[in-house]
Amino acid sequence: MKIVLQRVNHASVKVDNEITGKIDKGYLLLVGVGEGDTKEMADKLIDKISKLRIFPDENDKINLSIADVDGSVLVVSQFTLYADCKKGNRPSFTLGAKPDFANEMYEYILKECERKFKKVEKGIFGADMKVSLENDGPFTLILEA
Repeated sequence: MKIVLQRVNHASVKVDNEITGKIDKGYLLLVGVGEGDTKEMADKLIDKISKLRIFPDENDKINLSIADVDGSVLVVSQFTLYADCKKGNRPSFTLGAKPDFANEMYEYILKECERKFKKVEKGIFGADMKVSLENDGPFTLILEA
């Protein structure tokens, strides 16, 4: 499982010109599911994300969690995180999970995020999404399990 976390001032996702998810301060999570990933892996990453202290405090020291700043989370599925570009010029996606399993895991991740975070918004699995964001920092982390 791979998650690209971006600390954002705001972010949104559109499908067919309709906003399906929109947040202000918080995290944009781009989630890729691979073959062999488990719910336990997802739990571990979500727990880590909930405890990360990557927001600045009153002294501008990176010291606050998403709960400390009353932040939100936007979760977007992104199978391209499993692109293999080692051979040729066209990426291979064979390392990513099959769509049915990936969707099941994405829905599980959403449910667990809703338990951990105050406000959770989402994209639509498998859709052609347009993601807009203002990265704060920029601050981007890559998490893997």
